[in-house]
Amino acid sequence: MTRDKIEEIKTKFLEEIKKEKSTERKKKICKKYIEEELSSVFCSLKELTSEKKGEIGKMANELKKIILEEMKQGGEKNRKEKGKIDVTFPGESPQIGSIHPLTKLQERCENIFSKMGFTVVEGPELENEWYNFDALNFKKDHPVREMQDTLFVKQKNRENLSEKEKLLMRTHTSCVQVRYMEGRKPPFRIIVPGRVFRNETTDSSHEINFYQLEGLMIGEKISVANFKSVIGYFFRELFQSDVQLRLRPSFFPFTEPSFEVDVSCSICKMKGCSTCSHTGWIEIVGAGMVHPNVLENAKVDSSKFNGFAFGVGLDRVAMIEHKINDIRLFYGGDLRFLKQF
Repeated sequence: MTRDKIEEIKTKFLEEIKKEKSTERKKKICKKYIEEELSSVFCSLKELTSEKKGEIGKMANELKKIILEEMKQGGEKNRKEKGKIDVTFPGESPQIGSIHPLTKLQERCENIFSKMGFTVVEGPELENEWYNFDALNFKKDHPVREMQDTLFVKQKNRENLSEKEKLLMRTHTSCVQVRYMEGRKPPFRIIVPGRVFRNETTDSSHEINFYQLEGLMIGEKISVANFKSVIGYFFRELFQSDVQLRLRPSFFPFTEPSFEVDVSCSICKMKGCSTCSHTGWIEIVGAGMVHPNVLENAKVDSSKFNGFAFGVGLDRVAMIEHKINDIRLFYGGDLRFLKQF
């Protein structure tokens, strides 16, 4: 290895770099000269005398420094080019989100009930057993108190805690009834929209969490006729059609009498379709007159005041309205689905 050979490598390198315009290509050239040409030079040093080795080694290191500097400059240039904004290039509109279909439905429901003088109230999702069960007249041996129906919170020495200390994820928004009535004097009318939780096996019609809208109206001489008027107006406004109502006897611990409310199918106009199981009716609301025990638990005089309560499954309403056949689509986060609304 001689001085002329290193000068030759240097000249050849500078000529190649000068001709090349691409930053990526320049980087590859630098890498090739370091890994091939300079590597060969350094390997040949062992064959030289001590004096010659020092001279050639110094020249090789200087050439390596030139190549590395070129690589560094190319990298910085590349970064600057990537960070540049070409003001003449057509702009791209950023993707924006949309309101979730369940949120849209909830807002519409709130607006309808607000027109009828109902106040929108919220409550905690992490609830205790007193408000979720005891205050609503659920007996100690009621099935919903079992692990297969309710999601309980693991607590130390839970068996020694009181009902107001034992925590769970609320199974309905009905627990807000008692929370709201405590310390307030009737009359009042409220709705309570929100998320609830059940220990469900997930399938097309069941999810571990879903949305409810609870309604409560308390006053003097409130009757089932008042309820039918309120709920009828709500569904006519919601579906923008003259729906019919049907009340069927049922049972709920916190209401007496209790009933299921069916609405006429707005999709087939009661002719029968897959949505209404070819009956012309869709079960959509659980309701009833508030049980006197619930009023007393909330410190409301049941001999003077009465009222009705009802619960609507918002997921179910949205599925009917938009003809959606799988509840899991609401919670999957698939933008292709959500952007349709």
